[in-house]
Amino acid sequence: MFDRAANAALTPLLTAGARTLVRLGVGADAVTCAGFAIGIAGAAAIGFESYLLGLALILASRLADGLDGAVARLTNQATERGAFLDITLDFVFYASIPLAFAFADPALNALPAATLLAAFIGTSSSFLAYAVLAERRGLPASVAYPHKGLYYLGGLTEAGETLACFALMCLWPQHFALFAFGFAVLCALTTAGRIVAGARAFKGEQRR
Repeated sequence: MFDRAANAALTPLLTAGARTLVRLGVGADAVTCAGFAIGIAGAAAIGFESYLLGLALILASRLADGLDGAVARLTNQATERGAFLDITLDFVFYASIPLAFAFADPALNALPAATLLAAFIGTSSSFLAYAVLAERRGLPASVAYPHKGLYYLGGLTEAGETLACFALMCLWPQHFALFAFGFAVLCALTTAGRIVAGARAFKGEQRR
């Protein structure tokens, strides 16, 4: 929901960081994979109840997630493989955080974590299904997200909101259930909105 504003504010910093990486010969795919590895390390830290370390690693991971696209644009190497790696590893990372909280305290966190993971299935599947059909139909790239590697359909729970929720969970892990159930509701609303948008956008379309 506020990703567009955040991207605009962070673009100059990300571009400066990307220039440094390009000078060092670091490619976009390497940044993507490094960011994913850092994010999984953050999930592992949370699983061992090192919540502040986990948060620090999550933030570093998301910084890398912003840098990879900037590196690709600076080197004119934005590829379909890069877009595939980026979105796939992002979704795996997002799923790893609720799972990590379930490992940290199964008795209290297993049900809310499972609920949130189920909600993530809704947001991710609706996002990807819309992107595939938008590409098939030849819809132009989203004006709000022109540099994304695939059609980007926004909603109430985008990357920024998810990161904010993870931060709250790490800062107040004793309230994980509250944050998880609350965010699951927002994810459900996002999924419902995307279903409606897709039903309207692709009404009457013949499958190619």
